[in-house]
Order: sequence, then structure tokens, then C-alpha cells
Amino acid sequence: MSSAQITEQISKLLKEFREKADLTQTEVAKKAGLHPNAYAKIERGERLPNLDTLQKICKALGVKSSDVLPF
Repeated sequence: MSSAQITEQISKLLKEFREKADLTQTEVAKKAGLHPNAYAKIERGERLPNLDTLQKICKALGVKSSDVLPF
């Protein structure tokens, strides 16, 4: 799996979990301590989060990192 495919899969899963939690991008960003634009770029697949950021996002969404990582 290429890095572009990994980025795409992570962004897709983050969006799905966010929508299931009935949260806006801004709400997730606030809970994770991120700027809303930074979170939006991650969810659109324009940016791959580092591990610390991914951990914060997963905690904000109430999911495990293993639920989001496609490997």
C-alpha cells in the first residue's frame, strides 16, 4: 500500500467515525487541540497526521488508533 493510499484510507475512516459520532470538523479539532483548518486538511487527505496528532484525533472521536490505521 502506497503512502498516498494510506493517507486516503485514514482520511476516509476519520470522516466516517466523525459522522457516526455526529460531530463537525470544528468540534473534533477543538477536542483534539487542533486548528479546524488543520483537521480539515487531514480529513480531506491533503495532509497525513503525525502519530501524536492521530492519537489526539482518535481520542476526540472515541476510537482506537488501530481502528483508523489501515495496516
